[in-house]
Amino acid sequence: MCGAIVVSELGGPEVLEWTERDPGTPGPGQALVRHTAVGLNFIDVYHRTGLYPMTPPFTPGVEGAGVVEAVGDGVDHVAPGDRVAYTSNGPIGSYCEARLIDAWRLVKLPDEISDEDAAAVMVKGTTVEYLVRRTCPVQEGDTVLLTAAAGGVGLVACQWLRALGATVIGTVGSEEKAELARAHGCDHVVLYRDEDITERVREITDGALCRVAFDSVGATTFDACLKSVAPRGLVVTFGNASGPVDPVSPLQLARQGSVFLTRPRLADHYATPEETTEGIGALFDMLVRGAIVPHIGARRPLREVADAHRDLEARRTVGSTVLLP
Repeated sequence: MCGAIVVSELGGPEVLEWTERDPGTPGPGQALVRHTAVGLNFIDVYHRTGLYPMTPPFTPGVEGAGVVEAVGDGVDHVAPGDRVAYTSNGPIGSYCEARLIDAWRLVKLPDEISDEDAAAVMVKGTTVEYLVRRTCPVQEGDTVLLTAAAGGVGLVACQWLRALGATVIGTVGSEEKAELARAHGCDHVVLYRDEDITERVREITDGALCRVAFDSVGATTFDACLKSVAPRGLVVTFGNASGPVDPVSPLQLARQGSVFLTRPRLADHYATPEETTEGIGALFDMLVRGAIVPHIGARRPLREVADAHRDLEARRTVGSTVLLP
């Protein structure tokens, strides 16, 4: 038996309940992984509340790191004893001490990457990978607007964009978060509670605006992002921390200068073993050579995940929160 968090009905953090269950035995193509660290992500909130529809009961969580305990028939790229991690390109369920998982989703961890660092960055890092390498291949000299620059995805994005030679304009909610964003590669910081985002972007760029805006906040920042990109620029909305974005008329995109708009998902960029291996390989390369250093803002016992959700929704977190089984 092992511990797991189960959601029996959709709702607030209080619906996250600890229970005991048998994780089972690996079938063909599966592995049994005992978690050593689990990542916390805003998508977990969306699943818990029903913004992204889920049918209870279920165990939330989309990323984790741990040790393989057993494998089923046909599994040859991981073996018992291997340190492994995975990202959110498959069924949810990482809020537990041990689980069965399709083995193709697992990647071995290099010695240079700790279990906690992996759990802190698998979803956030692979999100940044597909955003800056595939959704909009960022080039040296590009100016980029990034909302929530001191969040888990934001701090990874600041570092990756710095490595690419981009100029990063990041939005944050406090001076403390501004300092953290700057320390991780953000060139200009906008305090969105006190400053108009688009006006500051115009000032910083001398009216040229940005080639691309990466927006994970959603409802409260989308309009500013749309107005902050240059003609034929791109707005990438990939999160809903403040709520989903209202419908957008195609004519509005035309009026902003033939602006492009996309709403990508990690699952569509990590849909095959080949894409998964290539994308995570790019992330691990950045981690091993020190271009990206995960920032773990908090560590909590998995049993206290409800409090972690409360902090995340209240925007009291910085960087990544790691849950410890």
